[in-house]
Amino acid sequence: MTDLALGYMSFPVLLLLIFLRAPIGLAMLLCGIGGLWLATDGTTVFMARLKSEVFSTFSSYNLSIIPMFLLMGQFATHSGMSRSLFKAAEAWLGHRKGGMAMAAVGACAGFGAICGSSLATAATMSKVALPELRKYGYSGGFSTATLAAGGTLGILIPPSVILVIYAILTEQNIAKLFAAAIIPGILAALGYMITIAIYVRIYPDQAGVKERITMRERVMAMGAVWPVLLVFGLVVGGIYNGWFTPTEGAAVGAMGTGLIALFSGSLNWPILRQSIFETATGTGMIFFIVLGAAFYNGFLALTQVPQELSTFVTEQGFSPWMIMVLILVFYLILGCLMDSLSMILLTVPIFWPVISGLDFGMTTEELAIWFGILVLIVVEVGLITPPVGMNLFIINSMDKDTPMTATYKAVLFFVGSDVVRVFILLMFPAITLVFV
Repeated sequence: MTDLALGYMSFPVLLLLIFLRAPIGLAMLLCGIGGLWLATDGTTVFMARLKSEVFSTFSSYNLSIIPMFLLMGQFATHSGMSRSLFKAAEAWLGHRKGGMAMAAVGACAGFGAICGSSLATAATMSKVALPELRKYGYSGGFSTATLAAGGTLGILIPPSVILVIYAILTEQNIAKLFAAAIIPGILAALGYMITIAIYVRIYPDQAGVKERITMRERVMAMGAVWPVLLVFGLVVGGIYNGWFTPTEGAAVGAMGTGLIALFSGSLNWPILRQSIFETATGTGMIFFIVLGAAFYNGFLALTQVPQELSTFVTEQGFSPWMIMVLILVFYLILGCLMDSLSMILLTVPIFWPVISGLDFGMTTEELAIWFGILVLIVVEVGLITPPVGMNLFIINSMDKDTPMTATYKAVLFFVGSDVVRVFILLMFPAITLVFV
């Protein structure tokens, strides 16, 4: 068997291991080690890589940004910031038809900017928002679908761990990727709110209305969230303006969020210990996936699979736009089956050489940033696409009284909003690149 055939055979083996419920990182590591063993007829190559790759991966300065952002998210999760954000959004929007659901989306956007995780955003906000939505007459299906969709904002609105990983893989500027994600993130939140407004007019019995409160009460509700907005502005603005590196910005964000939690009285020793422990657990999981991906991608590079695939695609005579659409559809399907981090680590080293060889009328940097944002959005859509969107299961597990089918029916409206957004950003790349 040739090295190229061996590379192609590794894909079904990898998918089989994943379907057998092997951890993604372990599956990629085993395929990488096994592939290198067979391709080089011995253990010398993979043992040499094992000796050097583990240290270089775990000691990487670029990856040190991840535990800082994770710690920032843990402080935000355990300190009650989610409740403050929801109450503030509720104060301004709750009296409108569908306003409570819009408030939930707005709170998810704000919390996602601090947390950076889709699943954590969905799970945390559901604890706060679900009881309130049900209290004011929102149906279970509509409530769970709204929170599942809102949770996807966590991996798009900067700072985002997934964007950091993508930047490292494609050797792009993290600050520029963060800046590029701002407008698509705002469009996502606005698109979801418009979707809610349309939904409650089609199904008026699915949502209730909260009584209007005074302007003084609204301003007081905003007083609880200004520290969160300050930290977000400081981190993203500081990185973008060059005041500090992304790693330093992550440390500033973690420190700022921790101080907010401390002075609000919600941070104590048990919560601090839990935050540090969960940060270490999450970091270990991500680093192991990165290590597995490094071995597997090294094996693929040895077998020339990315290069051969790039050559094959370009020789077919398809237009660059057709190839881009096909790749995005592939991501949409794969997003229903895999978590976003694993998908990015596995596929970007394969697809980026294909995309970088096509002419879209952009510089290589602009193309990499635009492609990264599109991929992230489509992966995010996969998280809420029936029947196996991961966010749907997270939210539905927190509301046992709501049938999954009810969530499916309502979430299709949000999927439609995402498809429209992808089409707009695909047709008008300048929207993504305006701050780059």
